[in-house]
Amino acid sequence: MIRNILGSLVALAGAASAVLSPFRDWYDGRAGQDYRVRDLFEGITATESGVLVSILLPFLFAALLVIAGVVLRSRLAVALAGLVVLGFTVLWMVRQGQAAGSLTVGGDGAGLQVGVVNALAGGLLMLIGALLMRGRGRKPARARREREPVEPYAAPPADQVDTWPPTQEPGMSTHTSPWPEPEVDPYTGPDPHDPRTRSYPQAPPAGRPGDPRDPVHPPRRPPEE
Repeated sequence: MIRNILGSLVALAGAASAVLSPFRDWYDGRAGQDYRVRDLFEGITATESGVLVSILLPFLFAALLVIAGVVLRSRLAVALAGLVVLGFTVLWMVRQGQAAGSLTVGGDGAGLQVGVVNALAGGLLMLIGALLMRGRGRKPARARREREPVEPYAAPPADQVDTWPPTQEPGMSTHTSPWPEPEVDPYTGPDPHDPRTRSYPQAPPAGRPGDPRDPVHPPRRPPEE
């Protein structure tokens, strides 16, 4: 989180420096906004340029890429913006050196000036910001496992002995037995033919009228007055 915030701030600072650079002097007192984008591919001329068709155009595109990369936490977008700024700046330096015969750096304003420095610094800051950002972090393996639906155990194949509880580990389970498990008969009460249970009252045999009185709780004679 801290790295994303720090990288975003550095990248945004680089985008601001790159966008402001065309409004500064680039070479021999000529501002960057006076250079047309087509001059970078066809050669530097003395023709003045409009703001929206000047070298400011690719720098604005790079600034939008940085904003999108910061919002989406995309390191690739921020790094691509830095490469765009550095690429167009280096291309301008090549064309300007071809037009002037050589590039010079002078303190009296006769050579490369602060606008070029701002553009190069802005591109480098974007790349540094992309390196500092961590991007979209992958979720931990534990969190991914918790989100995955738990699938029931599949039925064992016919050629393998069924075990319980089911296991997905290879090999035979310790609870495996080649013989079927014995079934326990359900309890149906005491056996009337067992001498150990003859103390219990027995129901009258079927087909004979039974005594309507309760064999367990026989009626009692009322007390005499």
